[in-house]
Amino acid sequence: MKLISSRDNAFSKQLVKLAGSAHQRRATGLTLLDGIHLIHAYRLALGRPKNLIVSESSYRNKEIKQLLAEQDEEEASVIVLSDALFRAVSPVKTPTGVIALVDIPAQGLLPEREEDSFWVLLEAIQDPGNLGSILRSAAAAGASNIYLSDGCADVWSPKTLRAAMGAHFLVRIHEQSDLASVARTFSGKVIATSLRAKNSLYRTCLTGPVAFVFGNEGMGLSDALLQAASDQIVIPMRGCTESLNAAAAAAVCFFERVRQMSEAPTDTTGHNGRQDG
Repeated sequence: MKLISSRDNAFSKQLVKLAGSAHQRRATGLTLLDGIHLIHAYRLALGRPKNLIVSESSYRNKEIKQLLAEQDEEEASVIVLSDALFRAVSPVKTPTGVIALVDIPAQGLLPEREEDSFWVLLEAIQDPGNLGSILRSAAAAGASNIYLSDGCADVWSPKTLRAAMGAHFLVRIHEQSDLASVARTFSGKVIATSLRAKNSLYRTCLTGPVAFVFGNEGMGLSDALLQAASDQIVIPMRGCTESLNAAAAAAVCFFERVRQMSEAPTDTTGHNGRQDG
């Protein structure tokens, strides 16, 4: 194991750049994972990280020692940073004491789904916390593909990764997508949320193939994407709030689909037996 304490060290400089620059992450194909949970999620899905970076004081932490003990000689090298340097390179305000340097996974490395009937299209979601929360809910609800337009927050930023809590490694993420074209290729319903819609989410059949479309937190969906959708729905609200934020709206929609899928009858061949009415 190697101890680094100098801010002039080339490796520590690389970590600082990766923590703060989407351009650097795209150019190198690398990003940082903060914390034991994210590192475990990456390892389960994709294998070893390139490096584990530990603060000098956290090296004695019981959970972190266990994480390091799981690495064999052929796996990620362990680098120890002085506490001051670790705080300087950490991508979060409250460091957990361990960071992993990992390759951003290529699509071919991500898991295949038995069913490819649930997609999520995101247009200009600019808040990394919202974006990460949507990914987390989508993965929990069984989504297979996430399509992001230009203008979305960096999906591989440390903030988005932390908010998603490992969801990145359970779904296929497609960046810089032409969402209108994606919508036209989908074989099922393409459902856009809109405050102007007349159809309620709860009166819409969601048991077949569904792609949900969500837009920018302030501006909503573009006219082009609204026109590409086959259905527009509204989430009924009883209070005086005008709307939900994108992450909350997405979670409501996703788990209404989960509810309908769990309650829908099946035919003798095992296929969903509910039909649109």
